[in-house]
Amino acid sequence: MYGVLVACLVMRSVFIVTWVYPWLRALCYTSLGIFMLGFLLWNIDNVFCDSLRTSRQMLPPGVGVVTQFHAWWHIFTGLGSYLHILLSMQIRSTYLKYRPKVKFLCGVWPTLHIEPQKTS
Repeated sequence: MYGVLVACLVMRSVFIVTWVYPWLRALCYTSLGIFMLGFLLWNIDNVFCDSLRTSRQMLPPGVGVVTQFHAWWHIFTGLGSYLHILLSMQIRSTYLKYRPKVKFLCGVWPTLHIEPQKTS
């Protein structure tokens, strides 16, 4: 059921950035790409779990941590979901005629600042 909900959300978002707000494509496809990277790593971990565990025992501890693909799944899907929420908020506030702007906290982390509507 979760996969169906994610698929519906992706199709809706792709439609919106294709036909309604094309300038938001970069944010949409970035969030989708990061989420899919996490999904890919999670599936690799599921398929090759035994061999990854075996190879982790032979690697130095610092390197072994990096091969915990299930943990990367949580990080990448969390970041992809955050970016998609940012996209959804930007779409909604633009539709309501506010002036959303993506700003970067410390030059790295994207946040959305919504300015009030213009008064005429």
